[in-house]
Amino acid sequence: MIFLLYIFIMTNVTKNSKSVKTKAPIVEALKQAYENPTYQFHIPGHTKGSGTLPEFKKLIGRKALSVDTTDEFDNLGTLHPATGPIKEAQELAAKAFGAKKTFFLLNGSTAGNLALAMALTKKGQKILTNRNCHRSVLTGMIISGAEPLWLIPKRFEDWGIWGNVTPESVEEMLETHDDVSMVWITNPTYEGVVSDIKSISAICKRFGVPLIVDEAHACLWNFNKHLPTPALQLGADAVVHSLHKTGGSMSQSSMLHIAENSLIDADAVEKALKLLHTTSPSLMLLASLDSARANLESQRGQKMLQRAINNAKYLRREIEQMEHIHDLKPDFGYMTDVTKVFIRADGLSGKRLESILEIDFNIEVESASDAGLLLLSNIGNTRADMEYLVKCLKKIDKTSYSDICYLENRKHMPMLTPIIKMSLRDAFYSEKETIPKDLAIGRVSAEVIAECPPGIAVLLPGELITKEHLPYLTDYDFIEVIK
Repeated sequence: MIFLLYIFIMTNVTKNSKSVKTKAPIVEALKQAYENPTYQFHIPGHTKGSGTLPEFKKLIGRKALSVDTTDEFDNLGTLHPATGPIKEAQELAAKAFGAKKTFFLLNGSTAGNLALAMALTKKGQKILTNRNCHRSVLTGMIISGAEPLWLIPKRFEDWGIWGNVTPESVEEMLETHDDVSMVWITNPTYEGVVSDIKSISAICKRFGVPLIVDEAHACLWNFNKHLPTPALQLGADAVVHSLHKTGGSMSQSSMLHIAENSLIDADAVEKALKLLHTTSPSLMLLASLDSARANLESQRGQKMLQRAINNAKYLRREIEQMEHIHDLKPDFGYMTDVTKVFIRADGLSGKRLESILEIDFNIEVESASDAGLLLLSNIGNTRADMEYLVKCLKKIDKTSYSDICYLENRKHMPMLTPIIKMSLRDAFYSEKETIPKDLAIGRVSAEVIAECPPGIAVLLPGELITKEHLPYLTDYDFIEVIK
């Protein structure tokens, strides 16, 4: 537990020759609670680890269990409403990310997306969103009853991935439909392709429609000028960030930001979050968000982020020298996040390349598809890590590996424009039946089918099932359909 090793961050940062403190109030409060133990007759019932399986306690450590508590105890503050150190930590995060208000999330960015849909839309309203949105955006619409209008991004067929959303496509849809309640863009894509949010934001403002950006994979952008400009600086009304993905917080922890001068009602969003969040929030997760923000603002964190960028550039330079391995580059009029390196190998599926790296070289990648695989240059990766990866890729580049059919024929990234027969909500709550996949062609789906990662839906509730879906459904023998 790295953040426990640095349980209190008070890093000196030099700005304009002045020394300032990088504060982490939840971490400090948790430190105080740990150093001043009490007799506990409250939840959690394991009572600082005394009531856990010894093997589990040994695995994660006594300190971790000692600080596994919920809000309201030990002067730690509360999450809803935000009080004490939690309130202070959220205010510091808002300042760091350039937001009017920031909410900490304990169910990933999914919780933020659900809250935005619940707070800002209702049954029958239209949401303009890209086809490759995360399944949580769809879930939010199922809950609220809103309905999607699809933006179909560019497709990079050679790479098997969705590309960027164009401002022109957003403008055309807003001119065609006068009942759009908000525009919801995923940026960047899972593979790091960046859309022109500045132009999209300007279009949304001209039409008086709020812009939400699911920036789950871009929480680092605010902390280094060599990365793309974050959406909050480009006019977005609300943004979600998965700090646990690349920012250094613990799994499941994220943030939701409401922009200055936002068209969105922050109070309505907070009310929705109260409905969605657990009433027993984990202080370890909250502290890890506080710690991640403090670290990224610190001199140490800045160096780590620059190292991640330099490592990614080094990896890309080395791949350029390889004969059979290639990386996705901004060659088609779009930008990319340099730290997300999507590669493919001649004659090998991405899944086959993934298996070679894992089995032969003990390397785990972010994800793999039929076309290629995604590597992340993280703030925690050292140059030695990247040099070893390069060494292994060079060996693969010069070795005659053969592909395997059952891996090569597997498809993971949907490229289909949905044919919608009924609303998401109506389909989800309709009477259903489960039938063999091969008999489902021509029927209407009653469920969300989305492999994660990247969590992009292959099938939506209310979507007509066609034979083109079948290659994407290799893990499914049966499908829920409308009865």
